[in-house]
Amino acid sequence: MAKQLAIHRLRARKPLDESAVDRFLQHHQVPVVEGEMCTFLFRGNADEVWVRHRIVGQPQRVPMRRLGDTSLWFVVLELPAGSRVEYQLEIRRGDHHEQGNDPLNPHVANSPVGSSSVCQATGYVVPDWVHPDPDARSGEIVDLTVQSKALRRQSECRVYLPARFRSTHRYPLLIVHDGDDYLHYAAMKTVLDNLIHRLDMAETVVVFTNPGDRNREYANSVQHARFITKELLPTVEEQFPLLATPSGRCLMGASFGAVAGLSTAYRHPDVFGSLILQSGSFVFTDIGTEHGGGPAFDPVVRFMNRYRTAPRKVAGRLFVSCGTYEDLIVYDRSMVPVFERAGMRVRYVEARDGHSWEDWRDRLRDALSWIYPGPHKYVYE
Repeated sequence: MAKQLAIHRLRARKPLDESAVDRFLQHHQVPVVEGEMCTFLFRGNADEVWVRHRIVGQPQRVPMRRLGDTSLWFVVLELPAGSRVEYQLEIRRGDHHEQGNDPLNPHVANSPVGSSSVCQATGYVVPDWVHPDPDARSGEIVDLTVQSKALRRQSECRVYLPARFRSTHRYPLLIVHDGDDYLHYAAMKTVLDNLIHRLDMAETVVVFTNPGDRNREYANSVQHARFITKELLPTVEEQFPLLATPSGRCLMGASFGAVAGLSTAYRHPDVFGSLILQSGSFVFTDIGTEHGGGPAFDPVVRFMNRYRTAPRKVAGRLFVSCGTYEDLIVYDRSMVPVFERAGMRVRYVEARDGHSWEDWRDRLRDALSWIYPGPHKYVYE
């Protein structure tokens, strides 16, 4: 017989009062995770409360119930093992609505547009390699400014040099779109230090590049592709000891950044040997032109429709990942056989997560150790 959920045991308490709620909260972390059942809680004065999440295919505004006459509100959601879900609470008091993070939950994820509370379901564990390892030597981040004629602006980049960097050695190169966001929200410098220290990935020079007008530059832009291949790449290959061959060059990006990587490689198919494409905004239409993504997606849809009609090889290897809880999952899944039919080797990874920086962070070891494997991977895989 299945064990009764903690919230239902609390409901059966006599008396069910604020003292019972106090004791319950002292003994349970919120949300309360019991197998695949997750109990979300809010305590406070309210007329209505909702859990707001972005799990595709599910109601994304879920009403909570008040527990008796107490100040505690609850709802139980089923989340499969390994799930990681970002959410907020919406609270109505009279005509006033407010939305924000869960005050009872200490787990918070940050992004360029704000923060959200995080529910870590059964089986989800934050990878240990995203935290600083005192035994891992720290690489260096140096600033690089590129005056771009193609973009008609100055591009501020960061360059990661591995801890044992030396000018007499030649390194593979990784160019990362939305670079500062990967550094700030996906702990990428720490991840690089740890994976190189653990011999999971090769010592690599990493260039973190940043957009100006992101929606314009990353949505299949000729100017952006020219900047990457004709301005940024020659600059870094002149200033740093790099392999300077397609097999030693990789482009990486998430969301629109993945579109930027794919479209750049499409225009210059002999330059990059590998691509890392995370939650690519690969929106396309099979019939008509209506896609529901707004004007920013118009050039993306035109590019993806054209590519799907006549796919071609743009790199030797593609690492593609997507969260099963995001609305891009159908598009990304659909592109995998298209890429394979074009003659590219594809490693595709899914996770029970959404369109978020921590999802992309959690896939970094899979991606980087496959694209640029270190000695450990060469020996054991």
